[in-house]
Amino acid sequence: MGRGRRAQPVKLSPKERHALESLTRRRTAQQREVVRAQIALLAHDGHSTTAIAQALGMSVQTVSVWRGRLARQGVQGLREGARPGRPRRIGEAARLELLALACEPAEKHGRATPTLDELVERAQARGVVERISRSQLHRILQAGDVRPHRVRQWLHSPDPQFREKVNDICALYRQPPKGAVVLSIDEKTGIQAIERKHVDRAPQPGRLRRREFEYVRHGTQALIAALDVHSGRVIGSCTPRRTQDDLVAFMEQVAHAYPRGRVHVVWDNLNTHRAQQVWADFNARHRQRFVFHFTPLHASWVNQIELLFGIYSRRVLRHASHSSIKHLRERTEAFFAQRNQAPRPFKWTFAGFELQTGEPLRFKHDAHVRRTKKGR
Repeated sequence: MGRGRRAQPVKLSPKERHALESLTRRRTAQQREVVRAQIALLAHDGHSTTAIAQALGMSVQTVSVWRGRLARQGVQGLREGARPGRPRRIGEAARLELLALACEPAEKHGRATPTLDELVERAQARGVVERISRSQLHRILQAGDVRPHRVRQWLHSPDPQFREKVNDICALYRQPPKGAVVLSIDEKTGIQAIERKHVDRAPQPGRLRRREFEYVRHGTQALIAALDVHSGRVIGSCTPRRTQDDLVAFMEQVAHAYPRGRVHVVWDNLNTHRAQQVWADFNARHRQRFVFHFTPLHASWVNQIELLFGIYSRRVLRHASHSSIKHLRERTEAFFAQRNQAPRPFKWTFAGFELQTGEPLRFKHDAHVRRTKKGR
């Protein structure tokens, strides 16, 4: 029996293989592009055309066509070729002008995000196109991956000592000095004790929990908390307000909880934290055991207590009903008591300054905070 035609060998460079693997994992990639990338990767691994067709649920002929183009043209062969049909009414130059037009603000001094109707009027008024519909403009913007109606906020740190401060704090997180403890401290203010005015309606199959909009305010409280970075232990205190005296009283609790050894405090640049004379007097009362480390400006994410506050908001405040300040305080104290029964530190990582200096990351997989599960 005669043997079939031998499949054309396919070899990818490491860079091409990495790009195709990234494409297969991209959720927004087109399905046809993902399938072609999978064909290329399987062919590179030495699989036969028949095996690839069976694995991907495709015909052998289709796999053979793309495998042949890949062998002859390389990765460029996976792209769509020119197809017959009516030529585009709006050429490439006009499309680029439309994309640039969409990136302009709606108003010079005012609203930034333009609507499709405004972009259509502006394109026709400037002579970019004679006529264009909203739907066609939307397709052009979508193809160019331009979404002028979307805004993503960000906040950079203008602190000239950003690098030095982050390195100092990260060194404490990684390995504190022998016999010392590292505490992340911060305040969460304006916590409202809100009671729902009407009882919720329980969820049912096909229907979410229903809640009346009206509520009753019972006042607010402030929360001051300290997180032991390496043990996960928490000290929390609820107060009516956040004043300098409240913070000093809380720090006295911290000093009582850690009566010996050096205590490194990581906190932000709040005015009560920067009262030098107050903390000089406090340190004098406690044998100069406390060392204060300030996070960079606009970089509260360096302080691990923010992770704990996020969990606290989800577990205690979100969708809750508190009949009084006392009720809110009791649930807050119960939350901290429960965490202290089996304390666990956060797995917090930081490996790069690319957002602040433009330097590339050495370890991209570490350049994020490993978020804990919401139920934790």
